[in-house]
Amino acid sequence: MTYALPRLREEIAYIAYHFHWPREEILDLTHGERRQWVAEIARINTRVNEGG
Repeated sequence: MTYALPRLREEIAYIAYHFHWPREEILDLTHGERRQWVAEIARINTRVNEGG
């Protein structure tokens, strides 16, 4: 299965922006691991934005 390049770039940028991880380290993650980190960052942002 291939992964859409725009989606991969979006995940890399999102994780790198929030956690300041290097691109290579993010690319070493599996697809599932990247998706989990994206979801966790989204949860953190939601809590922060809601004042919790």
